[in-house]
Amino acid sequence: MDVLVVNAGSSSMKYQLINTETGDVLAKGLCERIGIDGKIEHKMPGRSPYSVEKPLHNHTDAIRFLMEILTDAEHGCITSMEQIGAVGHRVVHGGPYFNSSVLVNEEVISKLELCRDLAPLHTAPALMGIHGCMEALPDVPQVLVFDTAFHQTMPPVAYTYPISKEMANKYHIRRYGFHGTSHRYVSGEMIKILGMPAEETKIVTCHLGNGSSIAAVKGGKVLDTTMGFTPLDGIPMGTRSGSIDPAVVTYLMDKEGWSIAQTNAYLNKSCGLLGMSGISSDCRDILSAAEQGNADARLALDVLSYQIKKYIGAYAAAMGGLDAVVFTAGVGENQAIIRKQSTEGLEFLGIDFDEAANAAVTRPAQTTCLSKPGSKVKVYLIPTNEELVIAMDTAEIAAKAH
Repeated sequence: MDVLVVNAGSSSMKYQLINTETGDVLAKGLCERIGIDGKIEHKMPGRSPYSVEKPLHNHTDAIRFLMEILTDAEHGCITSMEQIGAVGHRVVHGGPYFNSSVLVNEEVISKLELCRDLAPLHTAPALMGIHGCMEALPDVPQVLVFDTAFHQTMPPVAYTYPISKEMANKYHIRRYGFHGTSHRYVSGEMIKILGMPAEETKIVTCHLGNGSSIAAVKGGKVLDTTMGFTPLDGIPMGTRSGSIDPAVVTYLMDKEGWSIAQTNAYLNKSCGLLGMSGISSDCRDILSAAEQGNADARLALDVLSYQIKKYIGAYAAAMGGLDAVVFTAGVGENQAIIRKQSTEGLEFLGIDFDEAANAAVTRPAQTTCLSKPGSKVKVYLIPTNEELVIAMDTAEIAAKAH
């Protein structure tokens, strides 16, 4: 089945057309400046990128124009829109309502509407993309795949926050976790590499990018993860603070006279690597500055690595052992220094890190063993493939719907 995978933003829409029988990406690209003037960047294997500007008043316009490009004799890869068997939507937050991927219907849409408050920056754009696809492709099954779903196996001891039960229940406040499709994909690949029964495996997966999270995956299921009620929790990220003393938030609001919106903007957009380094949210820029002797840049890298290492150790303790550590996503796949520093000092857990193999990783990264042959705990770089997970879920659910 050819599945169109959609990741909608408020004025943009990333897409991939994937053949689920082969796993091949037939086309991918980005519709941007939706509601402003409109532009599509379209790529296909073996062909030159194609870029075109056209007014896109809304997401429905974007989908309709995308269909024209996908079926175009020169720039397309399918002969008819009927070849698209289903559309899979990436949705960040499923709240307490969704613990697996679902076929879209009116009840699902109404429940997703209830998630607006839990992820206002993500849910509203996702709904725009969903409605746009439903209008442009009314006869094609639509499936929602949630970032939070894979983490719904967490036990109460891991997802419960130490606040009053009344408030927790009233506002659905708990640890949800994010990047679920990525953690699901790389942990599944690692289980194959280990060659052990899935139920016996203990794996820490490190999704490190501009947004980052770490998960403890025991027996193929999430036991715990660093992101919480929102994607702001956990380790430091590109511009997000990660976990800090909650009193710091109210202290800054009092001292600076900030509103809730200003405080949210500060914690999400001005902290993390950017805030600590004062240079950039991009690890490449920070590494360059650190190599030139910038102490703040060096500290930012060290803080990130320390927090990753701390969670690897904590999750090994939570799982009662450790079989493998996986690095993935933009930083995890491309920054050797972060992988190296995050595993230094963990020899007591059974990690024998291979610095030569780590330094030899080239771009684009391939699945690579980063531990020595005798290492009790395996360390791997596994490139993530969230779109394939979304496509496979979508194909399976759409097939059952027919």
